[in-house]
Amino acid sequence: MRRQMVLLLFIIIFIWGNTAWAAMVPPQIDAEAAVLIVANTKQVLFEKNPYDIMYPASTTKIMTLITALEKGNPNSIVTVSSSAAACDGSSLDLHTGDKLSLNNAMTGMMLVSGNDAAEAIAEKVAGSIPAFVSMMNVNAQKIGALSTHFSNPHGLPDPYNHYTTAYDLALITAYGMQNKDFAKIVSSRDYDVSFLNGKKIHVSNTNKLLKTYPGANGIKTGYTDAAGDCLVAGANRGGVQLIAVLLNDDYRWDDAAKLLDYGFQQVGL
Repeated sequence: MRRQMVLLLFIIIFIWGNTAWAAMVPPQIDAEAAVLIVANTKQVLFEKNPYDIMYPASTTKIMTLITALEKGNPNSIVTVSSSAAACDGSSLDLHTGDKLSLNNAMTGMMLVSGNDAAEAIAEKVAGSIPAFVSMMNVNAQKIGALSTHFSNPHGLPDPYNHYTTAYDLALITAYGMQNKDFAKIVSSRDYDVSFLNGKKIHVSNTNKLLKTYPGANGIKTGYTDAAGDCLVAGANRGGVQLIAVLLNDDYRWDDAAKLLDYGFQQVGL
């Protein structure tokens, strides 16, 4: 009997030890640069080239949303200019002269990554795109994202003046998630963008994790040829908010889930 008890204890210790060891081993991910933090403390749970200068692609719109929420009135009316309507890349399908509330424009921008909406928002909030971008850069400095600089509100490539790091994007996102309106928008799976003339456009969030990962609550996808596939992913369990940033990652969905799983293991959830 004693021998059996000792054997059972050995097996329990062996299993527990292997489980604990597995939880401590960081996942292998494909991202060129990545970081995982606890949002409220900024504790870094995982990092891979977190301070390398990278293209942010449409994760830029995280700062666009923060700036618009802080500087604009969500009930004010955005009138889409011809230049905004003609913006290249991903689109909310806005047309010259379209009118919609700033809140509708912001939500549509984040869910479908509309570059046209980003420019229309910038023009509404600041009067011009350069003035709005200046606000974005002031915000980046205030947040502590000292290796970040924006030259536009949408993330189309600018090889010299539009860049960030994985760590800076995590800081920016952690700041944004403190704003309940920001958190509500980036966690929305679907939304009907309403225009003043009665037209509606139904949009679905490009962030697949919102439908597949338990506790997922944001934040933003991104892609350009120069930046590759990018993702800033958030999840909350037991009141702990994690933020994972993956830049230039062909396997961003699987890798984000791996990072978030690893993070929750580290904090005991």
